[in-house]
Amino acid sequence: MKELITVEKLNDYEPQNVHAALSSLLEPFDGLSFIKPGMKVAVKMNLVTGASPEKAVTTHPEVLKALSVMIRERGGIPVIGDSPGGPFNEGALKHSYRLSGLTGGELTLNYDTGIKKASFPDARVLKSISYTSWLTECDAIIGVCKLKTHGMMKMSANVKNFFGAIPGTEKIEYHYRFPDHQAFADMLIDINEFLKPSLYITDAVIGMEGNGPTFGTPREIGVLLASKDPYGLDAACATVMGIDPLSVPTVKAAFERNLWSPDSENDFSSYTVPDFELNDRVKEIDFHGRFMPKFMVPVAKKILQSRPGCETKICIGCGKCADVCPAKAILIKDKKPFIDRNVCIRCFCCQEFCPVGAMRVKRPFVAKTLAGL
Repeated sequence: MKELITVEKLNDYEPQNVHAALSSLLEPFDGLSFIKPGMKVAVKMNLVTGASPEKAVTTHPEVLKALSVMIRERGGIPVIGDSPGGPFNEGALKHSYRLSGLTGGELTLNYDTGIKKASFPDARVLKSISYTSWLTECDAIIGVCKLKTHGMMKMSANVKNFFGAIPGTEKIEYHYRFPDHQAFADMLIDINEFLKPSLYITDAVIGMEGNGPTFGTPREIGVLLASKDPYGLDAACATVMGIDPLSVPTVKAAFERNLWSPDSENDFSSYTVPDFELNDRVKEIDFHGRFMPKFMVPVAKKILQSRPGCETKICIGCGKCADVCPAKAILIKDKKPFIDRNVCIRCFCCQEFCPVGAMRVKRPFVAKTLAGL
């Protein structure tokens, strides 16, 4: 049985408009009927390392405030949090929350930095998991992501948001354990299947196009989306961005695991944003041996696949890219990064966490030429 996916138009973050749109969005699910008085509800936002709401990097505070009000109206206790892409401690959380406009007494923020380990024998690839304990110490989980382009996964949305369940710097280890993009997608699905969130909400009022997920350009999309099914919801989000859902690794992996199938009854193409700027990772050619002999696929991938590269005029020589690289493929020479292509695993962590946006997704000239034929 396919889960319901709802969409509600919303053109700004004015508090009264957000509350009205969110109420309408969740009404078909009988509101938040799964929340009972006294329940503690984890609201898993998209925090990254923190950024002002205007940059469209993080879940907008007004969406979180409106959802918190609705949870409290049902007698629940909302707790908002995430694990930023760095040290997972109270100081780092305070810093990221402050940058993201999450201040004052309106929101209850998580400062529990405990970590739990668990076995997950039903997983496809992630048979053991280390995760932030605050999520499972709550009685229910709601994911609230920001819709953005992404260097590695092509799109950052509902499934990818729960990579934030992995504690801080341990994310680097997970990138190295699952360097293949499809294995990484399976790992993300395993996390979602392990945590079993009760509901997923997508903040796509203002999304991010171009060099996402941290240094792209804010782009008005004008919708909120929701579902209990993260895979169908991600497929809908891909359509909104003008991306073939099956080209998104998480959606493709969900399809191969019989967790999602295309639904002709729900057509979200009317919400597609025209001329949405995708990063070059989204545009790359995906072979899998379909268009040439299998023995040639590795060579073709090496020549044609997108990879991280540095805009040296923007680079400030801080060395952050080298620090976050799971494969240790980046060496800083004369305050500039040099990438060992034989070691690079194309996780695009350097591109995601560069503080000035100097690291970019680069598509080889040959790939661009073929795409134009």
